[in-house]
Order: sequence, then C-alpha cells, then structure tokens
Amino acid sequence: MSEFGLIAQIAKRFASIDHHGWEAIGDDCTVLPIGDEALVITTDMLIEGVHFLRDKISPEELGRKSLAVNLSDVAAMGVRPVATLLSVALSKDATEEWAERFTAGYHALSEEYSVALVGGDTTSSECGIAINVVAIGRGPLANVKRRSAACVGDIVYVGGELGASARGLKDIFAGNDATPNAAIHRNQQAQVAEGEWLGSRAEVHAMMDLSDGLASDLCHILRASKCGAELYAEQIPAVDGDIESAVAGGEDYKLLFTVAETSAAQLESDFLAHFGRPIYRVGRIVESENHTIRWFSEGKEFSPDWKGFTHF
Repeated sequence: MSEFGLIAQIAKRFASIDHHGWEAIGDDCTVLPIGDEALVITTDMLIEGVHFLRDKISPEELGRKSLAVNLSDVAAMGVRPVATLLSVALSKDATEEWAERFTAGYHALSEEYSVALVGGDTTSSECGIAINVVAIGRGPLANVKRRSAACVGDIVYVGGELGASARGLKDIFAGNDATPNAAIHRNQQAQVAEGEWLGSRAEVHAMMDLSDGLASDLCHILRASKCGAELYAEQIPAVDGDIESAVAGGEDYKLLFTVAETSAAQLESDFLAHFGRPIYRVGRIVESENHTIRWFSEGKEFSPDWKGFTHF
C-alpha cells in the first residue's frame, strides 16, 4: 500500500463520523471556522532513522527542525502559528544534556515566532528517538488557503530556491558536513511571514508547503482541485542547477501556490517590495481529467522520472 493510499483508506473509514465543525482530511492542516476567524491544527512526526540520524544533526538543530516542519504546515494555510504541543519518546542512550539541548533549539525557534508551548507528553523508547509536534494557527477565515482552490489559468509559484536540502543531505552522507547546503538541510526555515502575507491576498488561490518535492506535492493540489499543470523546467529555481533535486528531493519547506493570472505580475512586485526577494513562476494550471503534470523544457514536452519522496 502507498502512503497516500493508506491516508485515503483512513479518511474513508472516518468520513461518516460527525466532524463537529472541523474540516475533513485533505490539507496541510484541518480547519475549524469560528465566526470570521479560523483555528488550524496540524501534526507531524520525526522518527530516528527515517527523518534524522542522531550523529548527523545536533540536538539544537533537531529541536528547531521538529518545530519548523510544523510551522511550515500552518504557514501553508495562510495564517499565523500561535501554539504547539510537543511529545518526545527518548531512547535509553539519550542523555539529560541531549534533551536540554534539544529543548533549547525548540525554544529558540518558538521564541523567534512567539509560538507558545502549551502541552505535550514524554515517554521512553526501545528503538530510537521519536518526536511528535502538534501546531495550532489562527487567522481570518477568509485568509485560509486550501489545496482545492486552484483554478484553470492560474500561475504556479514557489516561494524560493529548491533543492538545497536534498543536496545538503547528499553532502552530509559524503562526509562534507560544512557545505552551505548541508547547513540548510540541518536548519530548515519555514516561510511563516510569507504564508501569512500570501494568506491576506485574495488572488492567491491554492497553497501548500513543499516537503516531499515539487513533483509529488503539486499533485496534491491537482487532485484536490481536479485540474492539471504544465511545469517549465527552465523556470524552476534549482540550487546549483540540479533540477532533479529541486523537483524530487524534498524537505525544502518553501511555499507552493497558485495565483490568478491577471494579478500575478502585481503580486510578484508586491512580494519583492515587502520581503526583498522574489517568488518564482514555474508553471500554469490547465484542464486535465487525469490531474497530472506535463513537463516542458524550452517549449518542448518531455517525460522525466521525477516522483518525489514517499514513505511507503
């Protein structure tokens, strides 16, 4: 069974139970409308040996990463993160010093974004460290962005350069821990301010974050919005020109979003003025019964074997 097949099976099983106002599975966060406001909630796990290797990342870096990947999901909904819950299962060889340093990293990023820690759990583990974070966001209901809102004709954007994290992981495994890309991999940055700003723009339709790679993540928007996309390889902001790492490497945590074509140029200008750096046009939303991506390079269609990361 595939990862997303399992998720679909779980969603189907629970579909008949009253959601009590919460939206169903399908976005980076679930949403609870409260009048003109909305709460959004997400959760994510990091498992030793799957998401991190203890000898390749410092406790402080792991603490920051554990929070950053969850803040990224909240940012993808167009609202501001306000609180988290942190649960940690520690193996017997994890020292008190390690736990203190992990907590220091988590605290530093929490303080940076004024995100409160309001609960959690601790336990022991017989098979490595496991971390689970629940992140809560809040904002105007009208600003909440969903994967299902892309429209035919929209321009597809990414919020920054792609592929640095994947290239950094390769550097780390090759013993080159001191490269700029390795530092990026160990210290992912969620686009928190950018997500809230994009949430306030009505011309931004669908949005999510890039965790598994553009080739995989865009397909979630396409299936939810019942459309397809054309992507233009020469327009993708690939770090070091490595297009495969940029579209299939994962863990970039940049925002992926679609924008009404008539407002796209103005949004680009406003974003640059506000943040001092650009967003990148990488494609267009098109009609498609199969909800697939068509790839082009310099106007010629091609069929790469870029699939993005999956757990199963």
